Amino acid sequence: MAEELKDSDGTPGRGPCGRLDSPIKARVIVASTRAATGVYADKSGPVLVDGLRSGGLDVDGPVVVPDGPEVEKSLREAVADGRDFVITSGGTGLTPTDRTPEATRAVIDFEVPGLAEALRAYGRAKLPQADLSRGLAGAAGATLIVNIAGSSGAAKDALAVLTPDLLSHCVSQLRGGDHPQPSAPEGASS
Repeated sequence: MAEELKDSDGTPGRGPCGRLDSPIKARVIVASTRAATGVYADKSGPVLVDGLRSGGLDVDGPVVVPDGPEVEKSLREAVADGRDFVITSGGTGLTPTDRTPEATRAVIDFEVPGLAEALRAYGRAKLPQADLSRGLAGAAGATLIVNIAGSSGAAKDALAVLTPDLLSHCVSQLRGGDHPQPSAPEGASS
């Protein structure tokens, strides 16, 4: 059984950054009109679900929705359901129907641009077109939301960047966790 972490004021669920008292609750949302209408089977969602589960996350989905307003609705539902982490696949390109970043921006309180840039940089090493992804990362309350391109390759890349340790650090911070404090050197007085 996991030790219950408490902040100095006794608040549960916080503690040194990266240490969580429960598994990260995640949801995978796939934004694809063609997959949602049965034109073809989504391949990125299962890759993400399996990868996140193997990293110890409590994952539901994939939820497959058409591009557009359903993406924002699904994001809001995930936040309302108390998901710690939501990853979207698809809808980040340049076509007129690619609106996932706009839906995400409508939901988040602030951006975490370093995560989106890390994903683009990782993908760029293999595929220069990775720079065309307009994906965002940000926080809606205590929920981290990250957009990735809609392919199984982008899903595998995202799993390489968004490691369980990094996600634990992010979730801990969003829950109010503190960075671990360095120990005082031997013999030092306070």
